[in-house]
Amino acid sequence: MDLLTGLLTTAFLAGGVLALAALGEVLAERVGVVNLGVEGLMAMGALTGVAATTIYPSPTLGFLAALIVGAFFGAIFAVATVLLRANQVLCGLALTLMGNGIASSIGRAYSGMPVRATFSGIEIPLLSDLPILGKAFFSQNILVYLIYIILPVALSYLMFRTRHGLNLRAVGENPAAADAAGISVNLIRCAYVMAGSALAAGAGAYLTLAFVPSWSDGVVAGRGWIAVALVIFAGYRPIPAVLSGLLFGLITALGFVGQARGWPIAPAFLSMLPYLGTMAFIIVPVLAWQRMRRIMAAPAAIGLPYYRDVR
Repeated sequence: MDLLTGLLTTAFLAGGVLALAALGEVLAERVGVVNLGVEGLMAMGALTGVAATTIYPSPTLGFLAALIVGAFFGAIFAVATVLLRANQVLCGLALTLMGNGIASSIGRAYSGMPVRATFSGIEIPLLSDLPILGKAFFSQNILVYLIYIILPVALSYLMFRTRHGLNLRAVGENPAAADAAGISVNLIRCAYVMAGSALAAGAGAYLTLAFVPSWSDGVVAGRGWIAVALVIFAGYRPIPAVLSGLLFGLITALGFVGQARGWPIAPAFLSMLPYLGTMAFIIVPVLAWQRMRRIMAAPAAIGLPYYRDVR
């Protein structure tokens, strides 16, 4: 019983990093922009959270500072890809390299230092007393509830139950038709790229303020690339993206438990499990039956710049 509770607790914590970053990428890709800079944004967010709490010991302040930093660099990325119509893949890779480089350089001063303030668990009355799931989920920090309950439900409602959601999906599917209907394609793309970048940086802050309470170079460890893959596996939908993040959190937790309990499996192999899972789940949409491929189809205009004078 304790083993299962501990496994689920770690799974929710570890999966939250991937789920929040994946939600940010869902926002960007739904409006037709591929942001491969998630890894760099997460690195900058992770460092910003640590640096901000060093100045003022408040995890909330650190998380908000990371969101602002992510939105700022997201604005730069949006100007380059949406307004100037630069290649999205190259700009995303440049953002990853720049983010990792900036975080690595500035982060030397914070390397190995414990975070001064982290998010602590909040027990929900009655629900936290439930067997297994009570301690595993209903005794978590506030970000876990935000990531697994509030954000996916709110974003799913926004995308699929509101007129604005119809507009943003139209921008990702057929920007020319959306423009003809009076929808500001560039404005919506820029806004959601910035929002998605903010969430990606927030995922980095979550990593250092709630999951691994310290900064070290390479702390993101490829999680940004996994988040990008999760968006494809989740069919570009918020709730499946969060559930996919939880699944990968469970895979990560299995690796931790295996190493802690001395399972007769090479530690290197256990550490590889999330990345092997990524490769396996990327293959699923390709091998899935026709109906599943339609459900998981990417927005038609994804990755394509929009030229208003070309219809």
